[in-house]
Amino acid sequence: MISIELATELREAGLAWRPAPGDRFAIPDRGLDDQAFVLSDMIIQVHDLPGGEAVIGFNGTTEWALDDIERDEAIWLPHEHQLRTLLGDAFHALDRSGDGWRVRVADRPDSFGATPEDAYALALLRVLLG
Repeated sequence: MISIELATELREAGLAWRPAPGDRFAIPDRGLDDQAFVLSDMIIQVHDLPGGEAVIGFNGTTEWALDDIERDEAIWLPHEHQLRTLLGDAFHALDRSGDGWRVRVADRPDSFGATPEDAYALALLRVLLG
């Protein structure tokens, strides 16, 4: 799983999140930085409010400190396959490189990470930043 810091950089670079079941997310700055949550149709759902704002609702879970949070308070932690899909046609290859992984994309320097997810995320960040 990518770090909250890297996920925050992706969001600041323009990566939009359209929450879907199975998505992982974190809630920074609430003492929950080391927790990853997963959207689920039964437990954690996205609700659209009448004014058009989306909130993430915790439905009867043990997350006693949370009822709802605004979607923008959550940081999406994309899965490896989501990062690869977001690279689209620019993606060329994922290779083992020493103790880590290398992602090659069109017209960008290679990106290296300790895990495949890190390498994909760094490559996507380069693409988003142009």
